[in-house]
Amino acid sequence: MKDLDMVKEHVDQAGTLRSLSGNFARPALGGGDGKKFPQVISVTSGKGGVGKTAVAANVAIVLARMGKKVLVIDADLGLANVDVVFGVTPQYNLNHFFAGERSLSEIVVEGPEGIQILPAGSGIQAVTHLSPEQKLRFLEAMDEFHGDFDIIIIDTEAGISENVTYFNVAAQEILVVTTSDPTAITDAYAIMKLMSTKYHEKRFNLIVNSVADQDEALDVYKKLTLVANRYLDISIDYLGCVPYDKRMREAISKQKVMVELYPKSKISCAFEDLAENLTAVMHNVQPKGTQQFFWKRLLSFGQGE
Repeated sequence: MKDLDMVKEHVDQAGTLRSLSGNFARPALGGGDGKKFPQVISVTSGKGGVGKTAVAANVAIVLARMGKKVLVIDADLGLANVDVVFGVTPQYNLNHFFAGERSLSEIVVEGPEGIQILPAGSGIQAVTHLSPEQKLRFLEAMDEFHGDFDIIIIDTEAGISENVTYFNVAAQEILVVTTSDPTAITDAYAIMKLMSTKYHEKRFNLIVNSVADQDEALDVYKKLTLVANRYLDISIDYLGCVPYDKRMREAISKQKVMVELYPKSKISCAFEDLAENLTAVMHNVQPKGTQQFFWKRLLSFGQGE
């Protein structure tokens, strides 16, 4: 069996283990040293151009203002843009880590409001397909930050590549960003279908971006839930929507997020509502049995070690 197939098999085994109430469960996401593991959130989309990174960046800033210690990981390893959105110029990026040249602590940079950022690089095709060894080494290295953060936000690349599914499986909460565009809705359904049928994910959170009003967003949610209820065994929770604002382009060109440039605007209020709803979801919903971002112990168990 190929290495990649083995890793996928182990992920399936880990999913089975999550259903057990054995020794692998970590109550309240706490570690043995008394420190809490961070909540890990992936922000993903089936289609590019839906504003996924803008959602991740603005929500991260709001969470930091709420007193949360936030780490943002740019997981678009081939076409990075999180550093551009935040207006930071990192010396190193995740490409250097996967090449074995730098540690994660050497790569991380500080962004607005004290958030920390793990930037990715651009134009390096070799890291657009991570090897099983690279994936496991990344999980191992993340222990450097044990206890340092309350929330880790992973901004995945668009689409349904293996890197996308890897980071989504690693997260506790999956935030799917879409718009009312029919192709965006179709692709949002596609990523949820893949994560459900192949990786046994059963819960998703939906954010509808760039809408005229709440009714438009709820119509998108209704369409997705109707199809999902018919063909998939999943739940989709409506997290909220973000109104269209032509000033978003201005924010990108100025390398500032909207909640910084226009803190009292309607769109900034929407991002604040999203952050509030997200913290409520994380507080009220039972995690997936273990803190998945550190499930290398489950992988080891699956290998019989």
